[in-house]
Amino acid sequence: MKVEQISQHIWSLHTWMVIPLRVWVVVEPDGVTLVDAGIPFMAKGILSFIDQLNAGPLKQILLTHGHSDHVGAVKRIVANRKASVYAHELEIPYLEGKLAYPRRKKAEITVTPGVVQPLRAKEEGGLATTAGLTPYLTPGHSPGHVVYYHEADQVMLAGDLFTSKAGRLHKPMPMFTADMAEALKSSLILRELQPVHLEVCHGKPVKNPAEHLEEYLQATSTAHAIPRSVWQ
Repeated sequence: MKVEQISQHIWSLHTWMVIPLRVWVVVEPDGVTLVDAGIPFMAKGILSFIDQLNAGPLKQILLTHGHSDHVGAVKRIVANRKASVYAHELEIPYLEGKLAYPRRKKAEITVTPGVVQPLRAKEEGGLATTAGLTPYLTPGHSPGHVVYYHEADQVMLAGDLFTSKAGRLHKPMPMFTADMAEALKSSLILRELQPVHLEVCHGKPVKNPAEHLEEYLQATSTAHAIPRSVWQ
């Protein structure tokens, strides 16, 4: 597993298994947060890196969504560390196997029921910031998919909202994306937040992604026959 520091507070840990896989470690004064948990064999490397950082305990795991390649190491990590696990409340019934993900025939338990808690909400609405990361609901790839934006570092951890190709935005994998039109609408979060650096699970980082959002919207909507009115 390769490790790269991508900003003051964030490290990318990545490996390859048919396609690239990335998870992220975020350091704050009071400890460490892991965003996504990859596949099972990544657990040892993740924990080893956190120990090497010597930046405090692993406090929590934040999930972008519940697909198996994003939660695979949760069981082993939680068995070794007293870390809480969070996902959007809309996602939890799917990852607990109570509902089948859209376009899938059967429900599947990807995390043991009861392990994952809902992301904290703010009294005034929206989701609460934790470890410098603010979650934003970005459905489409899955019903409760979220991205995490680190405002201080201007980094967005986008999970599977996008993939990337040649340093530019590319569509999420169609066969695993529940609703491409909804994912296209969710991509407009880039206009609002204007991150300097975008990380995706399956691909390399994208710099200043909002600068070529229009190109992405056009290409993706044309490829999937999605009316322009959906994302305007």
